[in-house]
Amino acid sequence: MLRQLFRFYIDSFRGFQPEIWWLALVTFVNRAGTMVIPFLSLYLTADMGLSLEKVGWVMSAFGLGSVIGSWAGGKLSDRFGFYNTMFWSLLSVGTMFIALQYVRSFEGFCLAIFLATAIGDTFRPAMYVAMKMYSKPENRTRAVTLTRLAINLGFSAGPAIGGLIITTIGYGALFWIDGVTCILAGLIFLMVLSRKESVKLEQEEKKPSNQSPYRDAPYLLFLFIVFMIAVSFLQYFSTMPLYYRDVHALSEDMIGLLMGANGLIIFLFEMPLIKWVERDFSMIRILIVSTLLIAASFLILNLWEAAGVLLMGMFLMTVGEMLNFPFLNRFAMDRAERGKAGSYMALFTVAFSLAHIVGHNTGMQLVDFFGYETTWYIMTLALMIAAALFLLLKKWLK
Repeated sequence: MLRQLFRFYIDSFRGFQPEIWWLALVTFVNRAGTMVIPFLSLYLTADMGLSLEKVGWVMSAFGLGSVIGSWAGGKLSDRFGFYNTMFWSLLSVGTMFIALQYVRSFEGFCLAIFLATAIGDTFRPAMYVAMKMYSKPENRTRAVTLTRLAINLGFSAGPAIGGLIITTIGYGALFWIDGVTCILAGLIFLMVLSRKESVKLEQEEKKPSNQSPYRDAPYLLFLFIVFMIAVSFLQYFSTMPLYYRDVHALSEDMIGLLMGANGLIIFLFEMPLIKWVERDFSMIRILIVSTLLIAASFLILNLWEAAGVLLMGMFLMTVGEMLNFPFLNRFAMDRAERGKAGSYMALFTVAFSLAHIVGHNTGMQLVDFFGYETTWYIMTLALMIAAALFLLLKKWLK
C-alpha cells in the first residue's frame, strides 16, 4: 500500500517537457529574488522615515503597477512573443531593483516602484502563455501546479533569507541581491530555453479567429468569479492574522506556524491531489467544490469558539486553494485557445491584481465597521455566490 502511494506521488511529477521544469526553476529564482517586497513597508518607515499615510500611497502605486504590468504583459506577448517578454522583463526589473535604493524622495519612490512593478509583472501573463505552449493538454493543470510550487517555495525562501540579509548587512544589500537574482533568472532563461523553438511554437499556435477576450462573454463572467474568490481568499493574508491575535490571543510565532502549515501542506500534497481529481472529476465540479471548501473555512470560524477550529479552518482553506487555483489557471489557458493567448492570460492576472488592490482594504473596512463575525459571513456569502456563478457559467458554455 505504501509503495503504491509513493509510486503515485512520484508519478504526479512525471510526464513534463524539460522546458516546464526550466520554467519552474526560473520562476523559483525570480520569486525568491523579489525578497524586498515583504519588507517594503518596514524599509519605507524605518530607513526612509515615511509616515504610514505615505506608505499607503506607495503600496497603491505598487498595486497599480501590477495591474498595468499584467495587462501590458499580455499585449507584449501577443505582439513580440512570450520569450522576448519574459527575458526583457527579468533583465529590466533586476536593473530597476538595484536602482530603487538610490531613490530617496517620496514622489520619486512612488514613480519608481510603479515602474518596477509594471515591468516585473509583464512576466506573469507571458509565463502562463509559455506554460500553455510547452505543456501537453493532458498535463497542463499539473504543469501550472508545478509552477505554483516553485512560486510558493520562492516566497517562503525569499523573506527568510531577506530577514537575515537586513539584520546582518542592511537594506542596501537586499536591493542588490534582489536585482542580481532577477538578472540571473533572465540569464538562466536565455541559456536553457531556445528562442528559435519558442518562435516555432507560437507560429503553430496562431489561431485564424484571433478572438479578443473582451468579446468573450463567458470568459468575462469567469474573470468576475476569479475576482470574487481572490478577494475572499486574500483575507487569510490581511484580516485573518489580526483575527488570530485579537479574538484567539495567538502570539506571532503561533500565527506564523499556522500560516506556515498552509505552505507545507501545499508543497507535500498538491501535485498528487491534482493528479487524482483531474482523472475522475470535471473541471467545473472541482471549481464549485473547492470554492465551497474555502467558504466553509470562513463559516466554521463563527460556529465554534474552540482554538482547534482555527486548524480546521486553515485545513479547509488549504484544500480549497489546492483544488481551486490550478483549475482556475487551467480554465483560462484552455479558453485562450480561442484567440490571443497573451491577452487572455493578461486579463486573468489582472483579476488577481485588482483583487489585491480591493481585497485587503475591503476586509479591513468590514472588520472595522461590522466586526470579524459579520465579515466572515460576508466572505462566505460571496464565495457561495461565486460557486453558483460557476453553475451559470457551465450552462452558458453549453
